[in-house]
Amino acid sequence: MVRTILHYPDERLRQVGKKVDKVTKEIQALVDDMAETMYAAPGVGLAATQIGEAVAIFVIDIAEADAPSDLRVFINPEIVERADEITWTEGCLSFPGVTEDVDRAAKVKVKAMDRQGKAFELDAEGLLAVAIQHELDHLNGVLMIDHLGPLKKRLVHRKMQKRQDAQAL
Repeated sequence: MVRTILHYPDERLRQVGKKVDKVTKEIQALVDDMAETMYAAPGVGLAATQIGEAVAIFVIDIAEADAPSDLRVFINPEIVERADEITWTEGCLSFPGVTEDVDRAAKVKVKAMDRQGKAFELDAEGLLAVAIQHELDHLNGVLMIDHLGPLKKRLVHRKMQKRQDAQAL
């Protein structure tokens, strides 16, 4: 089921995702909804907090549009290593129409569980590493706007506030 994606400045985006104790059928159904919502948007990643679910889960699929799906599920993700630096032009489903340069680690090692609750470790670089860091930020209540300088932050905030006000009419 496609869920509604929360848009900044919705305060629910600041919620911290709680650890998942056990991967249940309900958690798997949430993961399925998240994947469907991400693909419908369309986007390359979606955190549970972006649809108002305060649990530590995100999904990512960085496959090219003409390539087969490469859905990756991260439950209780934790970055255990970071290396090098990269500046990446990021977008976010919670900030429609906004792209900004964000400094990130170029490579990360992440530990998490998959859709079945099986633990795994993954070394990632490039877009996958950036997407993992971006989605993990969401689970910690940190948003793309928090990585910007004061002027850009104010401009993005105003743009999103105008968008919200226009939709309220």
